[in-house]
Amino acid sequence: MTQHISAQITKMSPLADAYAPSVDPPYTGQVFQPATPPVLEDHDSYEEEPPLFAELGINFDHIWQKTLTVLNPLKPADGSIMNETDFTGPVLFCLALGATLLMAGKAHFGYVYGISAVGCVGMCTLLNLMSASTVSYGCVASVLGYCLLPMVALSAFAIVYSLQGLLGMLLALFVIGWCSLSASKIFICTLDMGGQQLLVAYPCALLYGVFALLTVF
Repeated sequence: MTQHISAQITKMSPLADAYAPSVDPPYTGQVFQPATPPVLEDHDSYEEEPPLFAELGINFDHIWQKTLTVLNPLKPADGSIMNETDFTGPVLFCLALGATLLMAGKAHFGYVYGISAVGCVGMCTLLNLMSASTVSYGCVASVLGYCLLPMVALSAFAIVYSLQGLLGMLLALFVIGWCSLSASKIFICTLDMGGQQLLVAYPCALLYGVFALLTVF
């Protein structure tokens, strides 16, 4: 009988060990002060972060290079810079054109942005049909907006001098040729459309001619 009971206890000993309370090592820290978490090294610093204008996609060097390319129609255009979608300069030039027209007594902000949008759509469609490579709407709008700078100068001149005369007409024609020549040169260099500058300059002249009509009349 005693041997039978001892055999049963031996069989039940694994269960007894399983339900036996575990003994943890005593807590050696302070009760009311938690342990300090490990400090992670921060490899990123404010000095390594890019500038705010770079994060917004505003490159003043490229804006200046594009402006110089427009101001000098005979200067070769850099296709890598001109193929960027940059709306900083075009928006500023459109605002400047609208502001100078307003100073001359012509509130044409809606006309400026409406004609710009329709003209960009038409030029984008035409260039995609004429060139082997595809051009985006943003690139076309950027180029046409930058080439609006001579028209802004003409509008500023109209504040102090009336353009409704022979001199005004000649200045308007000169500025239209300037804008269209700069725009067509940039498009030709960007899209590798050699020998087609006059074909591209014609629709550009029509677009800038509408802006000239707003400025003169």
